[in-house]
Amino acid sequence: MKGYSVKPGRELLLKQYDPDDTGDYKKSEQGKEQAKAETAALIAELAGLQERLYANATRSLLVVLQGMDTSGKDGTIKSVMSGLNPQGCKVVAFKAPSKDELARDFLWRVHREVPAKGYIGIFNRSHYEDVLITRVHGWVSDKVAKRRFEQIKEFEELLSESGTAILKIFLHISKDEQKLRLEARIADPEKRWKWNSGDLEERNLWDDYQKAFEDVISATSTERAPWYIVPANRKWYRNLIVADRMVDALKSMKLKTPPAPEGVDFAKLKIV
Repeated sequence: MKGYSVKPGRELLLKQYDPDDTGDYKKSEQGKEQAKAETAALIAELAGLQERLYANATRSLLVVLQGMDTSGKDGTIKSVMSGLNPQGCKVVAFKAPSKDELARDFLWRVHREVPAKGYIGIFNRSHYEDVLITRVHGWVSDKVAKRRFEQIKEFEELLSESGTAILKIFLHISKDEQKLRLEARIADPEKRWKWNSGDLEERNLWDDYQKAFEDVISATSTERAPWYIVPANRKWYRNLIVADRMVDALKSMKLKTPPAPEGVDFAKLKIV
């Protein structure tokens, strides 16, 4: 799974990553079911690791989800985070900034939502929108965007030094797969609420977005806050990788169950 990480300083070319990749799992019903079973086991493991994280309250985990429209950010949250305790987990979806947020630096609204110690935070889109959509549409210059790359790295370095592990996931789908998912959204009355007339305009900018993602991921993948390029055409494989990386991030903290309160003889303790 670590093979999907982007090494610091490496120039990223998304065309070198196959969005239809399924690793060692066959593109068959058998491979799909095997991956689903392993994902279920990882989700169960996540629940125990989250409880230990909450009990210690010394570290936190921030999961950043980015990707093109229909890449599966909502689906990943619904599937992989299904076993987490909502009391110790917070999902934040970043939309267009408000007038109040625009009056401050671009990281202000993001810093407020960083998970507290003991918690898992999931960003559905994130501070990276301010160097993606803004750059593609020409709302900020390349010079401003590249300065923000450095500010983002410094921001994430601060979070890391303060005890927040950062896991950044780019959900990588093909343009053909996006077409199928948009068509499915149109065809299904239960999904039409997701439709946005701007989706087609953004799709026309596909190549510009791919280049923008390559630039920002190349510039901001670090040892402490790595990017992972997750093949996302197959939802079952996408879920497996994300669950695996979350388990690995929490295990890497090497947290132990806190000791019981001192002065209590649990062998003699009786509940009446």
